[in-house]
Amino acid sequence: MHKARSLSDLSHLRDALLRRQREATERAARERAERAAAERQRRLFADAVGPVTPLPPDGRALPSTPRPTPEPRQRELDEKAALAQAMSDDVDVESLLLTDDGLSFRREGVSQDVVLRLRRGHWSIQAEIDLHGLRRDEAREALAAFVRSAAQRGLRCLRVVHGKGHGSPGRLPVLKSKVQRWLGQSAEVIAFAQASGHEGGAGALIVLLVGNPKAPRA
Repeated sequence: MHKARSLSDLSHLRDALLRRQREATERAARERAERAAAERQRRLFADAVGPVTPLPPDGRALPSTPRPTPEPRQRELDEKAALAQAMSDDVDVESLLLTDDGLSFRREGVSQDVVLRLRRGHWSIQAEIDLHGLRRDEAREALAAFVRSAAQRGLRCLRVVHGKGHGSPGRLPVLKSKVQRWLGQSAEVIAFAQASGHEGGAGALIVLLVGNPKAPRA
């Protein structure tokens, strides 16, 4: 019985060795065939290209810094142009908004209570932009991009600093009326009011954006 088992084990071992030999032979044959095919491709390429003279080394080091990531510059330019067109100096803000004393504005359908809460700091200021020192076109583009970005991030309350005009000719706030017109044309803006003294006074506006469906409306 023990002898029969030993013969059976030897038979299995022999079959395993034969199988491995066949696999090794087949693998070697495949590798030879792949090398022969690669050599044929190399010869065909060499015949097609013809004699090649290597360039002498020039001593230059290859750049090691990674390439910059691609940027959608054309899309950014298109968006900037669209934002600029959405805010015009030629629009009368009073035709777009309801006004009270000229220092606060609210869209139709927005209650006066919203403006009162805005003045009293009911909403925390979540972001601000300072337009000091910017030319008109620069300020318009910066404001449009700021409002759009804030709306996309779900922000509700912003502060826009336009200045009191102390450094302008005639000491008049040049940007103030323009900023009001621009904000009045922004679909994201539902109301704004002059800031309180500690938040910038006559040199800034507190702006409320659409976003939260629970925002108080008339």
